[in-house]
Order: sequence, then C-alpha cells, then structure tokens
Amino acid sequence: MDRSEFLIGKATPLMAAGALFFDEAGHVLLVEPTYKDYRDIPGGYVEQGESPLQTCVREVREELGITPPIGRLLAMDWAPSDKEGDKILYLFDGGLLDQPVLDCIEFWDGEIRAVAFHPVAEISTLTIPRLARRIEQAVRARQRGETVYLEHGDIPGC
Repeated sequence: MDRSEFLIGKATPLMAAGALFFDEAGHVLLVEPTYKDYRDIPGGYVEQGESPLQTCVREVREELGITPPIGRLLAMDWAPSDKEGDKILYLFDGGLLDQPVLDCIEFWDGEIRAVAFHPVAEISTLTIPRLARRIEQAVRARQRGETVYLEHGDIPGC
C-alpha cells in the first residue's frame, strides 16, 4: 500500500501555531492584520517539515521582527472550518514583553498594521468568537500552570 492509499479517509488537518504575549498588567498582545477585519495573535500556518513551536518562532519573527523566547504549550485546539477543513491550532506562552523588546517591533512583511495590549475581558469584542474563546482558555491555563485541549475554543464537555 502506498501513502496515498493509506491516507484515504484519514484526516489531514491544517496546523497553525501562535503566541500569547503579556504586559505587566496581564493584558494580551493582539496584532491588527492588514488582511483581516479583526484582531489576531502573532502566528501562522505550519510549513512542511516544521514543528508547531518552530512555526511560532518563525511567525513571530516574520510578523513582529523580534525573537523572544517562546515558552510552553498553553492550548491545543481542534477547530475545523467549513472553508478550510480540519484544523489543529497550537497556542504557546510568549511570556512578558517589556518595553525594550516592544521598541524593537518592526512590521517587516506588511501583514501587520499595529499591535496593542488588551485586557482579557475585552478580547471577545476585538476578535472572532472561536479565537476569543481559545485565548481566554489559554490565559486560564497559563494562570494554573496547565496545558488545555480544546474543541472550537472550549474544553469538551464544559
């Protein structure tokens, strides 16, 4: 049996990875993409042969021009899309971004217009619901020192 025969009927999800960055008040950094009408987190799709963590580091560097250390996995979300099919999204802890690092942010690739920190309570008014749920769950997981598994941004069964 060749690989294509093996894959018939098997899920081949798209994967993406991003980082949550925080300020000293515990607010979350959101980016304002030039190609979306809502705020997002720094991140993007996993490329062939790349791990989700490597993707996160690469995307932060490409979108923000910085290379802060990326910490542990906070959340993994199974979030299929009607348009794109099955998706698995990884959210890593980017930690605290202090002013010297913020001063180094540059928008190299033209994808990002601006960045700003926002209180977690305001996230749902700034982005799409499934991303807001994912961010909120990841923030809670970070506070508890846990990693959470999510489906559509929620803990299954809750």
